[in-house]
Amino acid sequence: MSKLPAEDQFLDLSDYGRSFGKFLAKSLQNTRFTPIHVTLLFGTCGLLAISAMLTGNYILAAFLLLLKSGIDAADGELARLKKTPSYSGRYLDSIFDFILNFLFLGTIAFITNASIWLFILAFFGMQLQGTLYNYYYVILRNRSINGDATSKIFEYKTPKALPGESQKSVNILFKLYLVFYGIFDKIIYFLDANAYKVKKFPNWFMTLLSVYGLGFQLLLIAVLLTTNQLSYVLPLFAFMTMPIIIFIFIRKKIIK
Repeated sequence: MSKLPAEDQFLDLSDYGRSFGKFLAKSLQNTRFTPIHVTLLFGTCGLLAISAMLTGNYILAAFLLLLKSGIDAADGELARLKKTPSYSGRYLDSIFDFILNFLFLGTIAFITNASIWLFILAFFGMQLQGTLYNYYYVILRNRSINGDATSKIFEYKTPKALPGESQKSVNILFKLYLVFYGIFDKIIYFLDANAYKVKKFPNWFMTLLSVYGLGFQLLLIAVLLTTNQLSYVLPLFAFMTMPIIIFIFIRKKIIK
């Protein structure tokens, strides 16, 4: 939880890969590897997980999904160690996650012969859940003493490139980010537009909400892979969307 000061740290059920991410980042700190290379590595790991699913190697696929979560934590850690934050890396990370999530659920839909509508509902729900978690989490990070260099509460304006990155790359990746995530950001903002005014989210609330974090979502898929219960993946993510209203209700009525 290096992104938060001690007083704001909470048990993040989706962040189990952080220790491995820190280890990997530390190992690469004095090498030519950049955070972008690490992002490409977790993308490759995700594609290998899909290949393993398609060939029926579900245990291997589950391992690769969890490994992907660990590598995913390493690009940001490496950027902090090398003191090379970038908007390009931040948006590329999110774009890769979106594409991989689509492919993960699409592959499971193919294997289980699920309907296209269940797949769409599950994927939409998965992304909306992650957006709610990230929305509150980024608000919390922006409230910290050290602030946050690249994550913004409201992503609506192309940021100015940071030292060492191309403005053209930032422009392109930001536009892609809006294409992929814009609708989800707008929905969550519509449901809780005043959340940014909250000074602090209770640790218990963030821990409960962390079941919507990508790491925990991939953990659920991994568990169902290892137990050969793939047919439950899409209904589970569709069902998990409903408590979003409960979380927002708690935020509005209790956390102000």
